[in-house]
Amino acid sequence: MNSKLTFTRRLALSAMGAAVALALAGPAMAQANKVVVGVAIPSATHSFTAGIVYWANQAKADLEKAHPGLQVIVKTAGGAPEQANQLQDLVTVNKITTLVIFPFESAALTKPVAQVKARGIYVTVVDRGLTDTSAQDAYVAGDNTAFGKIPGEYIAKALNGKGNVVALRGIATTLDNERMDAFNAVLKQHPGIKLLDAKYANWNRDDAFKVMQDYLTRFPQIDAVWAADDDMAVGVLKAIEQARRKDIKLVFGGAGAKGMIKTLIDGSNPLIQANVSYSPKFIYDSIKLTAEARLKGEKLPPTTIIPSVLITKDNAKSFYFPDSPF
Repeated sequence: MNSKLTFTRRLALSAMGAAVALALAGPAMAQANKVVVGVAIPSATHSFTAGIVYWANQAKADLEKAHPGLQVIVKTAGGAPEQANQLQDLVTVNKITTLVIFPFESAALTKPVAQVKARGIYVTVVDRGLTDTSAQDAYVAGDNTAFGKIPGEYIAKALNGKGNVVALRGIATTLDNERMDAFNAVLKQHPGIKLLDAKYANWNRDDAFKVMQDYLTRFPQIDAVWAADDDMAVGVLKAIEQARRKDIKLVFGGAGAKGMIKTLIDGSNPLIQANVSYSPKFIYDSIKLTAEARLKGEKLPPTTIIPSVLITKDNAKSFYFPDSPF
């Protein structure tokens, strides 16, 4: 009798233990199956990053509506240290399972991202690459080689292979290096074209204005400017206008900002003759591709490149998005 009671009691205790275990395991299993995507992007310091912020939040709205249970958390940062701190919060506070990051800077964010990946979190790096690619699972970007090559070829042809050129670089990142290397590779094929200088202007129109003022002071003859971004091109145009310089024949920006594309369509500024595509919408595509792959338990290809193409007056309407902030 005593042994029967003991056996029954043991069964009851075992059943109770199993119920408790299931109760505890339930949320854990649900958490394990839940996809929480942390999105770390630069804040809207200029129109391109305003486009990044716009498209990231658009992706959050569309994906959370399409996939109940999916959570997308968007964080914006004004600098590399702030973005690194946000990564810690996304991991420890928000418990993300997946990270999509547009690094503020390449070198400064490589170690923090590697630490996130070491926690078992899937990492997609967008646009600005890391200095160590082992810190990422996937990389999605525009075609930065074409972004530098296309302006180089266009400027060389427009100058008939002879003239003085100045360039304005972005922020010290791997993608900026790819663009500059491609631009330089084209100029090497045209020894009659001299690159007078190439300074960083941080993809910012105010910084570009100052850099261009310096160029205009130092160089009496400039035939063309590669601004390497439409925001910087705006600053360059302002500096040229204030200096009343007439020697410059061409300013080539880049990324297809709506204001610059409208100028191209209207033909309202003879210095603006062409552009190269590089839409901030790639952050939307990157978040969508990553989230939907993770929901299926799948991975993205190691590298996904979105083509950059030449935009002229003939095809400009296909790249004009008046409702976008960029």
